[in-house]
Amino acid sequence: MIKNVELFNVFLVFDKIQSEVENLKNKIDQEEKKDGFQCLHCQAWVPLRAIGTEHRNHCPYCLWSKHLGKLEQPGKTCGGAMIPIGLTFKKEGIDKYTGQPKQGELMMVHQCVKCGQPSINRLAGDDEPDAVMEVFKHSFNMSEKLRKQLKEEGIEALTKEDSKQIIRQLGLGDGL
Repeated sequence: MIKNVELFNVFLVFDKIQSEVENLKNKIDQEEKKDGFQCLHCQAWVPLRAIGTEHRNHCPYCLWSKHLGKLEQPGKTCGGAMIPIGLTFKKEGIDKYTGQPKQGELMMVHQCVKCGQPSINRLAGDDEPDAVMEVFKHSFNMSEKLRKQLKEEGIEALTKEDSKQIIRQLGLGDGL
């Protein structure tokens, strides 16, 4: 009888320890979610903070993102993976001295693979420049239909003619 009670007490202690370990794992998971996310495409762990941004929303390695855009239903977001499809410059207005458009910072163009919605995102300081250039090179084959759709959304996809400015902003020297 005493051995059964002792065994029962061991199980109680074991259950308590197991419960505490599970709680600790959940707490660590919650902390990690505050500090980063797992890429939907390449599965890499991505910290939220990086050079040039406090709220990263794309992977610095494969440059994919997650669509957090609102759907028609209140409180619902799309949640689809967003493929990087090109580059654009942020619109900065008109230079008051030259009357010419100011060249803004380089931005990534994404398109949601679930709902098709395009969006632009700032590059972060630790985004892989080679990956950015690969996206740019692949955008040379972008269909005219997609370019037109982007233009209707106010997004001007960059072309080969923009190569020098892209290389300059990425700090790549000779680049292409």
